[in-house]
Amino acid sequence: MNASILNVQHLSKVVPSAEGELTILEQIDFELARGASLAIVGSSGSGKSTLLGLLAGLDLPSSGEISLAGHHLNQLDEDQRARVRAEHVGFVFQSFQLLDSLNALENVMLPLELEGREDAGKRARELLERVGLGQRLSHYPRQLSGGEQQRVAIARAFAADPDVLFADEPTGNLDSHTGERISDLLFQLNQERGTTLVLVTHDARLAARCARQIRLEGGQLVAPAL
Repeated sequence: MNASILNVQHLSKVVPSAEGELTILEQIDFELARGASLAIVGSSGSGKSTLLGLLAGLDLPSSGEISLAGHHLNQLDEDQRARVRAEHVGFVFQSFQLLDSLNALENVMLPLELEGREDAGKRARELLERVGLGQRLSHYPRQLSGGEQQRVAIARAFAADPDVLFADEPTGNLDSHTGERISDLLFQLNQERGTTLVLVTHDARLAARCARQIRLEGGQLVAPAL
């Protein structure tokens, strides 16, 4: 049995609103093994993206605990959580979030250079070839299609060999054919590298490819984390 990479206990998130306190997430509990794949599904406004942000340490819960790769996130300050993310986490966003002033190779090299990796260029080139963009290294985001930009984003997310890849609607801005190719790529890298995948998605086909699913409705877990 793989050791747990994520452990969530009694997680709640409450924020102030004009009408008083608004509960976004309430008493969420689940555990995820290393190398597993998990889809977080539910209707808009159910708390999916909020949960993803909490799991990655981008925000803190109002109550409850999150352990990520052995680190108790709610016991860490912002700088310490940033270090945990740098060491253990990769991100893929629906909006790609590439830097327009950098070409594909430079976008993938950036997190490696920030780490001080001397092999940043070689590693970035290998990853871009792996995602089928070996001929697009010098292209800027505006010169790439949506699917190509998402593949650059995936290469960047995997650059530092993260333990966990968090993806927020990774196929949401793509046509169905391109979305299928991006899904294939995520799961190939998951299997080859043993990277744990945690996806927020409205795409039923993408969710079905994950080993586990949890469903949120109104901030509560309504389907078991099987």
